[in-house]
This record gives sequence, C-alpha cells and structure tokens, in this order.
Amino acid sequence: MSCGNQLANRSANQILKVLITGGSGFIGSHLSDAYIARGDEVFVIDDLSTGSIENIQHLKSHPRFHYTVDSVQNLPVIAELVDSSDIVVHLAAAVGVKLIVESPVRTIETNVRGTEVVLAAANKKKKPVLVASTSEVYGLSTDVPFREDGNLVMGATRKGRWSYACSKALDEFLALAYWREKKLPTVVVRLFNTVGPRQTGQYGMVIPTFVRQALAGQTITVFGDGTQARSFTYVGDVVRGMLALIDEPRAVGQVFNIGNDREEVTIRALAQRVKERTKSASEVVLVPYDKAYESGFEDMPRRVPDLGKIRALVGYEPKVHLDEILDRVVAYFTSDKARV
Repeated sequence: MSCGNQLANRSANQILKVLITGGSGFIGSHLSDAYIARGDEVFVIDDLSTGSIENIQHLKSHPRFHYTVDSVQNLPVIAELVDSSDIVVHLAAAVGVKLIVESPVRTIETNVRGTEVVLAAANKKKKPVLVASTSEVYGLSTDVPFREDGNLVMGATRKGRWSYACSKALDEFLALAYWREKKLPTVVVRLFNTVGPRQTGQYGMVIPTFVRQALAGQTITVFGDGTQARSFTYVGDVVRGMLALIDEPRAVGQVFNIGNDREEVTIRALAQRVKERTKSASEVVLVPYDKAYESGFEDMPRRVPDLGKIRALVGYEPKVHLDEILDRVVAYFTSDKARV
C-alpha cells in the first residue's frame, strides 16, 4: 500500500498515526506541528544529539503527541513505534558541516545504520516511509540546477566532508531498493538549505550563525571566499512539500528535490543582507576553509534545485522569500524561545 493509498483508505474522521524519527530536531518539530494541526497523532523518537526537547516543549502536553528519548538504532524500540504508526517519516541523521567534519564515524554510523533499522522495521508491516535526504548528494556536480536524475559527483574518500553525502546517497539506494525488491512504499526527498525558527548555528548552519553574530555585534564570519552560492528554503515550505508527497500515491519509489529555485545568493552577499536587516555594525570577515574546517576542505560552488518534478506532481511552490526568511529568523533569535 502506498503512502497516498494509506491515507485515501482511511475514513474522513480517522486519525493518522505518524512516526517521526528525529522529531525533536529543527525540521521534525515543525513537521510535528503540521500533523498535530491537521488532527493527526504524532509519535517522535529522538536521541537529542542535535535536536532539543525545547523544540517540542509546546507539544508535550498535547493528547495526540508522544515522544521517546532514544536512538533510532534501537531496533526493539523502533519496531514498537513503527507497529503503532500508519506511516514513518525518517528525519534522524547527523547534520551540519561542522559535526560531519569533526565526527565522520558518527555521521556514517548514524545515517546508514539508523536508516537500515527504520526500513527493516517498516518492511515487516509494510508501513510507508518517507526518507529525508539532502542536496549534499549532488556533491561537486556543476550541472546546475540539480535534477533528481542527474549524476552525483563525490569528492575523494580521504576527505571526511563527503562522508555525509555518501552516507545519505546510500540511504537513498537502500530506500529505493526496499521499494523495488520488497515493495515497501518509500519516497525520498532531497532537502535544499532549509532555514527557519528553531534552527541554531551550533553545527555550522549559516543563516542562524550570521544572525546570531550580527545581533551580538560580533564579527560575521564567511568561510572561504564567499562566492559559493545557495538558495534557501523556509521550513514551512519544506513541510508543505513533504506532506504533499506523503499524501500522493504516485510519489512512491521516486526521489524529489524540495527547495527554492528563485533566490540564489552568494554567502558573502548573504552576510551583508543579514547585516542590513539586523541594522548591525558587525564587520564581515572571510575565514579560509582550512581554518574553519580542515585542510583541503571542498565546498559545493552552487546548490540550486530543479523543482520541475515536484511541481508537476503536487504543485509545490516555495512561498517565503529570502528577506522574509531572514526577518523570521531574526525575530526568533530576539525572542525568549531562542537557544544559543
């Protein structure tokens, strides 16, 4: 049964039970909000390694929200949660360039083993699974905008920076193999630079880092020469895209980009934009990659999605523009909800 058919076959007033791995993280907590808002029941598992209980604090007392603090690699716990759910959204992963460079073993083990456990448990009861991947899998490809059927160009294995991309590519291969061989309904989404409230700069996320530095009057540090370009996507747009694909039977067995293809910006220009919108006197300073991460660090020069596939299937369009994204992140960091 596909994700969409699973939903189509329920009665109009039936509550959908959704398991979200990594549900206390930035994206997972927003997805939890969306499911609760539409009347469904949410089960979250998170080991809080990069997520935070504060992200779901407002949901903890809700009768249709349940959370478990444990590792996604704990098969007995995952199996029980999967059995209690109708669908699974697998978000749990090692995230952030800083964490990936500093802890490549953890990155590989968390991403690959965690996905193996989730898919194996889901397959026993044929519970549909949406697996979150990343635009990082496009690697050093220069074929921009990136299409889902384009070639993936990875860097050398001696450079730990590419361990995350390779581990997520393996997750994709595994999810699609489960569909082809075992008929487990799976959908893969590649997320492009998702930003919004609850995201911190702790693991190298650029916009919250810039905003925090600007608000504190600190130096705004741009790694590399600042010419690398990105297109940022508001978390609410990403959640809408994920919900639409989960509800669509024809999405099963496919890979989809979810991002923003309209506002590509260099990181140096982004720093200036943050400075302007925060009215900060902070100086923008370039920091060589060797000092920021590791010797020989390689970055993707551009990262822009081709959204033709998801547009054609579910009508997805990014709605929140970059200036509004920045204003919302600034508002978050100036509220009492922000974490350092």
